Amino acid sequence: MRADLNSLVVFSNIIDAGSFSEAARRLRMPVSSVSRRIAELEDQLGLRLLDRSTRSLRLTEVGSEILVHARRSVEVREAVTGIASNQVGHISGTLSLSAPPSICESLVIPMLREFQAENPDVRIRVTVTDRVVDHIGDGVDLAFHVGPLKNCSLIARRLLTFRRRLVASPCYIQNSPPLEQPRDLMNHRVLTFAHWRPDASWKLRHVSGPDQECVAVISHLEINDFASLTAALLAGVGVGQLPPFVRPDLLSNGMLCEVMPDWHFHPSELWLVHLCNRHVSPAIRSFRAQAGQTVRRLFPNLQA
Repeated sequence: MRADLNSLVVFSNIIDAGSFSEAARRLRMPVSSVSRRIAELEDQLGLRLLDRSTRSLRLTEVGSEILVHARRSVEVREAVTGIASNQVGHISGTLSLSAPPSICESLVIPMLREFQAENPDVRIRVTVTDRVVDHIGDGVDLAFHVGPLKNCSLIARRLLTFRRRLVASPCYIQNSPPLEQPRDLMNHRVLTFAHWRPDASWKLRHVSGPDQECVAVISHLEINDFASLTAALLAGVGVGQLPPFVRPDLLSNGMLCEVMPDWHFHPSELWLVHLCNRHVSPAIRSFRAQAGQTVRRLFPNLQA
């Protein structure tokens, strides 16, 4: 049995769009064609990929597994298109990006370095901000976005699924009460990342099963900047959570340690989004294709 590449691309777009009709709009195809593609793909595989009603879509278990490879099919197609475009036409001009400060050093800058090495005539303007940008008003071509997407008019590519980790310095751990269960946080100095408003509680799930705990967090220090929060953690001020792309070297070299490794925060997502324009510039198309490849190389243990 063989899966049609174009049908896999349609399947990926349906999940990202959340509906057949929105996927059809993004792909500039009739809804009937989108439905036919999925029916043909399921027939080819002999599997049901989606449970669907008039109002909702839900991936089957095997559909979730196939989606991972379908998204890679999209990236392969765009990468091939980008290579062809580079051969046919020289990429130049200005590319405007926005990104939160937490991912700039370890993720965005390496991406830009590699992209400009291959496209030296593309000028890049980066706006570092945690706010949700207005793509038209702010003149932003591509935006990195952490968390759930609320604007369905944007074209979005999920770059990473990650979980924040609870960390502290070895010095703090050695001189503090044991930290084995979420409830033990009540006996510790807790540092929180406060973006607009602080977290009132932390929800954690045990790796071995469905057990969950919700802990009311009393923050001893609130900071809206991960770089400053990291500095406080290194200084032994307390225990706090960091995304895996904020100074990953600190965990690998032992300057910070993960505490309660069997209790996990709920996963978050990193997206690359742009306006739903009919004609996407070669620079945007090329950067999107390369971004997916770069992020998998930089963080191979995180799910794309």
